[in-house]
Amino acid sequence: MIPDAKQAAVKRALHEAFGANEYEDLRPTSGGQSSALAFRIRVGGKPYLLKIMRAEKISDPAQEFACMKTAAEAGIAPRVWYADAEDRVLITAFVEAKRYPANMAAHIAPLLHRLHSLPHFSKPAVGSYFEAMDGLVRWLRASNLLPESAVGELFRGYDDLIRVYPRDDAELVASHNDLKPQNIIFDGKRIWLVDWESAFLNDPYVDLAVVANFFVKDEAGEENYLKGYFGEPAGGFAPFWEYRRARFYLMRQALSLFYAALLISFATRAGFTVDADMTTPLDFREFHRRLISGGIDTLQPEAQVQYAKVHMNEALRNMRTRRFKDALTRVGNFNAAL
Repeated sequence: MIPDAKQAAVKRALHEAFGANEYEDLRPTSGGQSSALAFRIRVGGKPYLLKIMRAEKISDPAQEFACMKTAAEAGIAPRVWYADAEDRVLITAFVEAKRYPANMAAHIAPLLHRLHSLPHFSKPAVGSYFEAMDGLVRWLRASNLLPESAVGELFRGYDDLIRVYPRDDAELVASHNDLKPQNIIFDGKRIWLVDWESAFLNDPYVDLAVVANFFVKDEAGEENYLKGYFGEPAGGFAPFWEYRRARFYLMRQALSLFYAALLISFATRAGFTVDADMTTPLDFREFHRRLISGGIDTLQPEAQVQYAKVHMNEALRNMRTRRFKDALTRVGNFNAAL
């Protein structure tokens, strides 16, 4: 199962990490969507995770390993036993996943705060997250894959959002940037974050918004989630608290457009034809519930397009609310006053 070209590198890793010449057991892991080869190995009677990054992988293993080590030292990521960026081989502690607790948002909010308080990660090698997001959204808009009658209002709302949302490098923090359920493991007592290949400096509201898609169910849950992250009563200093809620709300809509464009780009590159019908069999909450349970494979083009439409429908629904208009005004006025 380990490629012949990587056999020597794996033996070297085992020797340096454990003083061993071979593993006692090796099994492919399942459930993730990383481009790396991943195995559960056993050495000295203990389980570990062995990952081998593919040579064609775009992201930089050196940055990934550096971010992961920093997070591991803070107790956020599993312990790193071995990491060689040149060989593209990684060995970490193996975490056995258990069922998520009922109030997952309350559990993960303080962990995100700890992550965002870590020493600064590097900036992305090419461009910024916002540039990537805006570029993909603009691509989808220009592609005409979906009719103006279905998505014109959505893109106009995005234009309003992107005009007021702040982009201040001084606010960037150490971020994971890919906090889907496959990368959030609960071991029965605590939460671990894995697969750090997208980690870099970013707006803190990105991680907050991604996690909220899966674990925040309503506005009351949102209040508690943000309270757990910021570590203060939901009221706090009222103008600043309402600004935070407004900025969080806008980021959720921006990410929905970004993910929609990203997913459609994946599907079309695979040769899938995107139909113009914006109806979906599942709503936003039910789709994410099934993603958590592993009931949907988003590596399949049809599921990617369905997920894209779920995101677009949810964003459009939110953009038609009074809360969206108020959030635009609040964030715009707050930053204009600085």
